[in-house]
Amino acid sequence: MFRLLSKESNIFSIPVYIGFLLLSVVAFNVFSLNSLSLIPTLITVAGIALGYFGFNTIGLTYQTHLPLFLYTFFIFAFFPGGLDIGIAVALFTNSFLILIMTSMNDDFRRKSYLIVGAILAVNYIFLPATWPMAIFALFHILGTSNRIGLHIFRLIYGVILIALSYFPVMNFMGYHSWNDAYFPFTAFKFHREYDQLLYLLPVMLMMAYAIFDHFIHYNKKSPISKFKYSFMLLFFIAQLITVVLYMGNHYEYLLLLALPASIILSRFLRFTKREWQKELGLWIIIGCVIAFKIAGYQ
Repeated sequence: MFRLLSKESNIFSIPVYIGFLLLSVVAFNVFSLNSLSLIPTLITVAGIALGYFGFNTIGLTYQTHLPLFLYTFFIFAFFPGGLDIGIAVALFTNSFLILIMTSMNDDFRRKSYLIVGAILAVNYIFLPATWPMAIFALFHILGTSNRIGLHIFRLIYGVILIALSYFPVMNFMGYHSWNDAYFPFTAFKFHREYDQLLYLLPVMLMMAYAIFDHFIHYNKKSPISKFKYSFMLLFFIAQLITVVLYMGNHYEYLLLLALPASIILSRFLRFTKREWQKELGLWIIIGCVIAFKIAGYQ
């Protein structure tokens, strides 16, 4: 199966994966379709679809089917049947940020930090737990910009524009008090029940080893590969902070990790030396994710 998924994908692959994912989600949630909220569902679908296109802009997956397959599988396993508007917006904005910040057009990327700031502000309004993405954006500017001060100013200016639009609207709608949830270091929900998450332990260990293996062979990587992998790793850490601090028993937060986890694991399996290890690693991931999904119905 690994050999089949290692083949190069084409322009028609993404619509096929999106269609397959939608059919799978509908089939497993057919009895709860009436309870789905239309707007969060549409935003979620748009965010997931943009995530598929993000694989090509990041350029770490050699345009094979494997990362697309893993991404589809993770989304299917972590999707609970209905999402809060906050998670839906976070999925959409994260995918949009990746498309912007990994654009091959340097001029467009450098001039888009105002848009990035605005997106981060919208993301924070709908889900305050996503504040680590602001730190990720700052690190990205510090590591890639030749005019750091200007680009940080554009980033902050984008945030201010959204804030100046948001507060008058909320005041007009009758919201005159500040919700404590909008302070970054409140409402922590540390997870204390690990029964269902234990099924994902082999995948977590594989992720940790994949990152460790990357840095062992770091000097053998090309400069562009080092940069892109560092970008994806920082993005993964930002999402991981949100998941660890705020997930609690809401496993839909794991959707935020689906994209970076797919890239990291697919690269790890690709560069594993022996064919049987690649095949075994793939089936371990599939088995663990299926077990996690089944455990959620118990």
